[in-house]
Amino acid sequence: MVTGERFLVEYLITGDEHEAYNKVQDICVEQTVEFPTELILDNWIKEDVVGKIESFEPIQVNLFQAVVSYAVETTAYELTQLLNVIYGNISLKPGILVNKIDLSPKLLDSFRGPHFGRSGLRSLLGVKGRPLLFTAIKPMGLSAAELGKLAYRFARGGIDIIKDDHGLTNQPFAAFADRVKSCARAVEKANQENGSNSIYVANITGPSDEVVARARLAKQLGARGLLLAPALVGFDTMRLVAEDDTIALPIFSHPAFMGSYTASENNGISHFALYGQITRLAGADATIYPNFGGRFSFSQQICESIVQGTSVPMGNIKPIFPSPGGGLTLELIPELLKVYGQEVIFLMGGGLVKRSPDIEQNCQYFKHLIESSIEIE
Repeated sequence: MVTGERFLVEYLITGDEHEAYNKVQDICVEQTVEFPTELILDNWIKEDVVGKIESFEPIQVNLFQAVVSYAVETTAYELTQLLNVIYGNISLKPGILVNKIDLSPKLLDSFRGPHFGRSGLRSLLGVKGRPLLFTAIKPMGLSAAELGKLAYRFARGGIDIIKDDHGLTNQPFAAFADRVKSCARAVEKANQENGSNSIYVANITGPSDEVVARARLAKQLGARGLLLAPALVGFDTMRLVAEDDTIALPIFSHPAFMGSYTASENNGISHFALYGQITRLAGADATIYPNFGGRFSFSQQICESIVQGTSVPMGNIKPIFPSPGGGLTLELIPELLKVYGQEVIFLMGGGLVKRSPDIEQNCQYFKHLIESSIEIE
C-alpha cells in the first residue's frame, strides 16, 4: 500500500504544553484521514497513513516546534494535494504556522520546479557577476502605446528585466494583446539600437481558463518572460505553465494576495516556506516580495529568510532569484548589496522614475550604482 517513504513538515504551535501537543496530535489526523482514529479498523491506515509526530520541543513560553511526518502517498504526487496535506484544514485553526518543509527524494522527483532557475536566467540575459536590474511599467491607465514607449526608455537605459505592473491585465485602455505587442516590440527595438539583451515580461495573471493561452500568446508576440500571481491564479496553475515546454519562458512570481498567509506570527506559512520553498516547487524562476524598509512591513530578518528559502537544497529543484521590491530607492542600493550579495534581482519602480525626468539616465545611474558597488567590494 505504501513504500514507507515519508516527508516532514515543521510547525510552530502556540499554547501551553498540553494544548500545543493536542494541536499536533490533531494535525496528524486532520491533515490525513480526517476521521476518528478509534473507528479505523485497518491497522495499516493508523500506522502508515495517519501523520506521525517525529519531535515536539519548546522554543519559548507558549511556543513549541513540532515536526510531523506524512507518507508520500498521501500527496498523490500532486502539488495541490501536497499543499492540502501541509496546511489544508488546519489553516482554519488558530495557533499553527508552517515553518518549513523537508520533502523526500521521491516527492521532490515528482516536481520539475523552475525551468531556468538562477543560472538559467543569467544565461538567458547574458549577465554574470552582478545583481539583475528589474523594473515595472506603470501606472495603470496608460495606453498600450504609452506603455510601450516607457518600456523602450527602460531598455535603452540598460534595465535587464522590464515587466508589466501586476495590475495590468486586459483592461480596455491597454488590452492584453495590444500591450504585449507594443512593449515587446519596443524592448526589442532598444536592444537592436544599443546591443543589449533586455527582456519584456508580460503579466498573464487572469481567469484560470485563459492563463495558458495568454502565456502562449505573449510568447508569440515577443515577450521573453511571464509574470504570475500564484495566490490569485493558484500555485498549480503556475506549475502548469512552468512545465509546459512549448512555453519555456522564465516565470516571475508576484506576491499579490499572499499577505494573508504570512501576516500573523502565529498562523499561516513562514516567509521562508511560502516565498522560497513552495514558490520554487510551483516553478517560479524568481520570487518578488517587499523589501525591508519600504512601504510594506517586512523586516530584514524576514527578507533574509526568503533568500534562504530560495536556495536551500531541495533535490533537483533549482535555486531561484530573490527579488525584493516595494519601495526600493537608488540611495539604498549600496547597503542592500551588503545584505543580498550578487544573487538577487532588484525590482525598482517609482524609485527609478523619481530621481529625474530623464528615465534613461536614471536607469544608467542605477546600473552604475550596482557596478561601482561591486568594484568597491
